[in-house]
Formats: sequence, structure tokens, C-alpha cells
Amino acid sequence: MKRRRTRGAVRVIIMGAAGRDFHNFNVCFRHRAEYRVVAFTAAQIPTIEGRGYPAELAGELYPKGIPIYSESDLVSLIRSESVDLVVFSYSDVSYADLMHHEAEVSAAGADFMMLGVAHTQLEAKVPVVSVGAVRTGCGKSQTTRKICDILAQKGKIVVVVRHPMPYGDLARQRAQRFAIREDFDHYNCTIEEREEYEPHIERGFVVYAGVDYGEILSQAQEEADILVWDGGNNDTPFFKPTVHIVLVDPHRPGHELRYYPGETNMRLADAVIINKVDTVDPRNLDRVRDNIRCVNPKAVVICAASPVSVEDPSLISGKRVLVIEDGPTVTHGEMPYGAGVVAAQKFGAKELVDARPFAVGSLRETFERYPHLEKVLPAVGYSTEQVEELEATINATACDLVVSATPVDLSRLITIGKRMIRVRYEYQGIGHPTLEDVLAPVLQ
Repeated sequence: MKRRRTRGAVRVIIMGAAGRDFHNFNVCFRHRAEYRVVAFTAAQIPTIEGRGYPAELAGELYPKGIPIYSESDLVSLIRSESVDLVVFSYSDVSYADLMHHEAEVSAAGADFMMLGVAHTQLEAKVPVVSVGAVRTGCGKSQTTRKICDILAQKGKIVVVVRHPMPYGDLARQRAQRFAIREDFDHYNCTIEEREEYEPHIERGFVVYAGVDYGEILSQAQEEADILVWDGGNNDTPFFKPTVHIVLVDPHRPGHELRYYPGETNMRLADAVIINKVDTVDPRNLDRVRDNIRCVNPKAVVICAASPVSVEDPSLISGKRVLVIEDGPTVTHGEMPYGAGVVAAQKFGAKELVDARPFAVGSLRETFERYPHLEKVLPAVGYSTEQVEELEATINATACDLVVSATPVDLSRLITIGKRMIRVRYEYQGIGHPTLEDVLAPVLQ
């Protein structure tokens, strides 16, 4: 860490994406006068920059709060604010991109740092099962749902704590508790937030999320026998886990060793789940197994699948379909398709319709930024305006049927003049060992 300068506190910028950055500030910098955080920068999530981290969250050292700028302003901020230290604090970044950031920070005159789990994990007074991954889109959501079901069937009171997605009023989102659908409207949740919370609520589990995970932990552990950390991207858990379960994707072999902090997750894992084994080239499966053994030979390795289903497969057969996929999986997760395409092909779609010519507003920019998206429409909706643009794009696209594979029920959020069916996918363990075996330490 940068030595404290004789001129005063070490001046810091935290690079983030509205989640890990705020947590790192809260646990490592908020009350430390020897550091002065002069700004956050924001990436990955649109419309985040231009806000501020409010004074009521930032603490007594920051009576005016902390500004949030676009990451494109980083170099100029380092110079104009005489910054000593830049702390990288977001996830699902390739090692190449990570070191490009280090190079620009170093060349601008500041030190570059990443905080380790020992400094950022909070300790709960109840057992914690954490679910993480080496990349976005490996299958954390359905795995977390299965784990919650197993624990509940064993008589445990389970509370889910979700990785942060605070895209609205940060002070109001300090510690959010979701138990019924109306809570989504109360907190003005985005599509991405609803995607992660809604499936748990449908199963009867309470979900916590927000900004201040010290406060969230204090509340959540009071009503739980076991906390389940539902991770985002490929970030490491904010709570110290009793059992840490990490997913890898054999459709992206080698990514488990090339993305930050995915490899960290794999090295920390008590159990590694190789998902989607039913649809993968066996050579890729072997490559992923070898990489797991190389970096974490003590981890239990589990094989799993995520079979897709729809209510009426005959509706897809022979149709020209517009496939809507989970947003993060196909954008910064870099997957060209997800469960929606798998279902469309499995159930005999005649054609996957290209939505790009019909894209409206920021969705056009999304397609330009992620050129690998050829025959899928990502379910982006970080604001009311984006939800309206998603609705307009769907209505403008010439197709017979909309196949929606986002976990949220879009019909509750948008109005379209086409029939839409939902794709569902659940965790399916294959062979032994099993999830129940891995969960034994928290069930005893």
C-alpha cells in the first residue's frame, strides 16, 4: 500500500461498478482518516456515473459525500486530484484488461491495488454457504435456488443475501429486505435486480441486498439459521463462508484461469461445480477438470446440468422466434447465447430472429458494444427508460413468438403485442459427490 505522504492523507480513487466498490470503501476506508477517498469511478453499468455516494453512507469524514465519475475520466482525475492510490473494485474482468488499467494508472502517477478477501469479508454468527463462479453466466442462480431448497427441506431457516445491484437511490437502498413482490416496486427495482430476487421470493425465501453489507449482515443473521450468499458476476463473497461453492463453465474452457477474480474464487472453493456437462464437448470438460486440479486439488468436484423447460414446447416448433436472454450473461459475460437459444433449438424453432435492425435507443449501443450478440436480445433494464426501450424493440421486431429466458416475468413489466413464453432452467446434479455431500458441514 502507498506510504502516507507528509502532506496529509493518502488520496484514493476507487474504481467500481456500483457494488464491490462501495463495499470496499465501507469496510476498509470509511472511518480511516489516514486515507481520503476523493472519487469513485463507474464502469459496466450505464447511468451510474454522475451520482454521488451520499454523506449518510460515507460517514463523518465525508460530510458532502463522494462523487462518482465515468471510468473514462480516471486519468484526468488522478492528475487533477493529486491521487496517490487507485483501488480496483469490480469483477469479471480479463487479466489483460486488468493490467491495461494498471498501466494507465501507473503512467498517470498513482499506485494500483486490489484488496484481498481477508480484508473485505465480514464474519457472520451463523453458518454461511456462498455461491460464486469463475465467470458471469455459469449457473449460480439455479445452483443457489437448489441449495436453498435442500437446506429448507432439512428444516433450516434460510435467508438469501444477494451481491449488490444498487442502481437507484443509494441512501434508500442501504439495507433492503425483499419478502413479497410488492417490495420490488417499493424499491423501484431494475430488471436485473428482479431477475435475481424474484425466483427466491417465489420459493418463499427472504432476500437481503443493498449497499451497506455490515448493516445487511446484522439484520439478516437475526432471522436465519443459515445465510446463503448469492454471488454476482465472478466476485468473491462479502461474508466469510463456512462452505464456498464455485461454478465453472466448460463452454468457456480456460476462462477459469484468465478472469479476475474468478481464479481467486476457484482457488478458495471447497467445492467446484462443472455445470452444463450434458451439452459440452468432452475435450473441453477434460480441460476444465485439469485446470481445477492444477490450482485447487483439494476441492470436491461436482458435475451438473441445467436442463431447460417451457410450458408448451409445441408453441416453438416451426416458429420464427425472438430470444430474450439474461442480460449480464450475454453482455459482459461474453456468452453468444443462453438458455433461451438452447430451448428454441431443442423445441424446433424455424428461425432465430435478429433484433439488431429493430433496436431502440440504448439497446442499439448495447449491440454495438457487444458485437457477438447476433440472434439474441439481452434483457437490459437498468432504468425506466431502458425498460421502455426493451418493450419498443420487442414490439418492433418481426417474429412469430417471443422466447424469454430471463429469470424475471417480463409480462409484469412490459406490454407487447406478441405471444411470449418463459424458459425455465433448474439445477440437476449428475452422479456423485452431490450438493448434499458438500453441505454436510452446515447441516450438522
